[in-house]
Amino acid sequence: MDIRNIERVLLDQKEELERFRSGAFCHRMEERLVDLNSRLAQVVIGVRRSGKSTLCFNVLEKSKVNYAYVNFDDENLYDLTVKDMNDVLQVLYSIYGDFTHLFLDEIQNIEGWHIFVNRMLRKGMHLIITGSNSKLLSGELASHLTGRHHSIELLPFSFIDWCNYNGVAMNPLTTKNAGLLMGAFDKYMKQGGFPELLVENDKTGYIDSLFHDIITQDIQKRFKVKYIDSLERLAGHLLNLSPVMIVKEKLQEQFGFKSHHTLGNYISYLAQTYLICKVSKYSAKSKERVVAEKAYAIDVAFMNKRENAFAGENLGWRLETIVYLELRRRIRTEEEDIYYFSNGSTEADFIVCNGNKAVGIYQVAYDIESPKTRMREIKGAVSAAKATRCDNVYILTGGQSENVMYDGIAVKVIPVWEWIVSM
Repeated sequence: MDIRNIERVLLDQKEELERFRSGAFCHRMEERLVDLNSRLAQVVIGVRRSGKSTLCFNVLEKSKVNYAYVNFDDENLYDLTVKDMNDVLQVLYSIYGDFTHLFLDEIQNIEGWHIFVNRMLRKGMHLIITGSNSKLLSGELASHLTGRHHSIELLPFSFIDWCNYNGVAMNPLTTKNAGLLMGAFDKYMKQGGFPELLVENDKTGYIDSLFHDIITQDIQKRFKVKYIDSLERLAGHLLNLSPVMIVKEKLQEQFGFKSHHTLGNYISYLAQTYLICKVSKYSAKSKERVVAEKAYAIDVAFMNKRENAFAGENLGWRLETIVYLELRRRIRTEEEDIYYFSNGSTEADFIVCNGNKAVGIYQVAYDIESPKTRMREIKGAVSAAKATRCDNVYILTGGQSENVMYDGIAVKVIPVWEWIVSM
């Protein structure tokens, strides 16, 4: 790519950066995980438009370090190759002067990007990297940077982020604040957490465009997907039914995939690009954990805000998805993971484990007023607690709150919004 064209694009991006500095943006809890003094590459990964760039800008601006910026998710840079990166670096020095930190946005769009990143790390440059593909970043970083990176996952706004952005007080938990929080959570549960949805009028058009970009830019372009229509229909189906058990035999028959392997790849692509998240069954047998997986949407907005989506407004499913995402945000070590529980007769939505030790049981039900529903949810949570020897047991609801003792197990029933803001 001609260096003059590179210069023109990067100058335009610098103008965008200046406009950004004049705005006010929500600060996220994940900002504290970014260490600008580290010699490890700070890698922020997550779904498109979850706020990765804003998070990095907030950290860099607050620190007052000298940094340069390049966004590779720019159609004017699509022809760029790793061989052009020296020209990019030269232009950045000419525009920004001497800098100590280099912010590389959506770096996965450059084939062989890890070669350049590795060279910059050897030279002592502090790197801040974002990307929208979990396997690409984690896999290539692990292979080529031999542990010289620190990964930070960023999901769309949590309810706490949503409240901070909208100025909703979370404490003290007075009657007034509790009422306002309940109303705010109802809006959050129906709208979702993508930051730009807070200012977008055409929410369906926004989510539909985002869905299309993930399918075409993050999957089709990167993985050279041949049957793009089948991929898009599969993704829409999983999101419409989310949370849903992934039964590959049925999906293969329903969507006409000739190869079981192809279907597995397509599901993997959807997870790698954060369109869906997969949860395994709690089991000591690895084969059972891999086969019996459930799919969750990365945000409730994908469940019914897309064009031609028929998911409706199943509040129980939405509540369950929000709880899963909140649990995922709270996992900070590689030893922790989330499973679901099923023993054939009872089920629990989530078991959080640290290694092979269960540290929390979470059952989710929007309403447990019905005696039948109440007993089913309590039995499921208690069965999971007994099977895992875990005494930290919750039933998270749309509004009910109480303490329950059943079969010697204490169960705390609490509204989801209260559970989130009290942690």
